[in-house]
Amino acid sequence: MSRSWSGRSRRRYIPPSPRSPWRKLGDYGLTVLLLGLLILLAVRLDRMETRKTEGVAVVADGDSITLGGERIRMRGIDAPEYSQTCRRDGADYPCGKLSRQSLVRLIAGRPVSCIGWQRDRYGRLLGDCQAGGVDLNRSQVAAGWAVAYGDFETEEAVARVGKAGIWAGTFDQPQTWRASHNGQLAERKHGSLASVGDALREIFRFW
Repeated sequence: MSRSWSGRSRRRYIPPSPRSPWRKLGDYGLTVLLLGLLILLAVRLDRMETRKTEGVAVVADGDSITLGGERIRMRGIDAPEYSQTCRRDGADYPCGKLSRQSLVRLIAGRPVSCIGWQRDRYGRLLGDCQAGGVDLNRSQVAAGWAVAYGDFETEEAVARVGKAGIWAGTFDQPQTWRASHNGQLAERKHGSLASVGDALREIFRFW
């Protein structure tokens, strides 16, 4: 009995059928759509311009300053409000004022530079700030005069263990204190993950 060299039946080649006009039109439309999305993406990325501002800082509280006419909310941290009190050794003390004093000491009269592109609900620039090479955001958390708010969790953990600043006693989280005293809604945390979310929202926001 004879067998084919491959032992398998041969399949006949069937050329693909030509694309219909509607299929071609759909392919062209998809190409135009993709090009449009790429153009939109380029425009949105261009609008996400990083802003840098520097100058003599006017310190409002432990995480808010003004440079020239630009109001800055320090990114990734949350400090006690200026009028907030905390409790230590059985007595209340003005932790909000002490937090502000801590930031003033860190700045030490030197020019401050802040960089960022996001803004909070009040239109303030969410900035990473430095003075004389000192990272002010990170240092406020490390000193225990601000809590991590989307970033600097390691610094907060060290401050908590060392009972630095507000960690030496008890306190309301700043956002909780604001809600109970000023009726302010809690703002979103503005760390790395929030930055990614804001970038995506900006890219796909048409207005």
